[in-house]
Amino acid sequence: MNAVLPRFLKSTYRKEPIISVLITMGVMDALIGGFNDSWSLFAFGLGTTGIALAFKLWRFQQRRPLPEEPVVQHYLPSRSSSPPLPMLSVSKKKPRL
Repeated sequence: MNAVLPRFLKSTYRKEPIISVLITMGVMDALIGGFNDSWSLFAFGLGTTGIALAFKLWRFQQRRPLPEEPVVQHYLPSRSSSPPLPMLSVSKKKPRL
């Protein structure tokens, strides 16, 4: 469980760094405002977090799912660009000595 949280946070910050920073700032402001009885800072923190989450949800809905097409890897071309080589045959004649 402890190894999952840092991995999740790193992937989240890499994907959307601005939204993640706004959410972190809003949560920290709300915590500081809640513990210090500063309701304006608490409200500002909740508002910042709510706006960042709403923006993230809006961006998530704007993304269109890409159709997944199977990736085909061709190691050789379907047709050769050079003409075919002639067939080699072994001569049945005995070599001269």
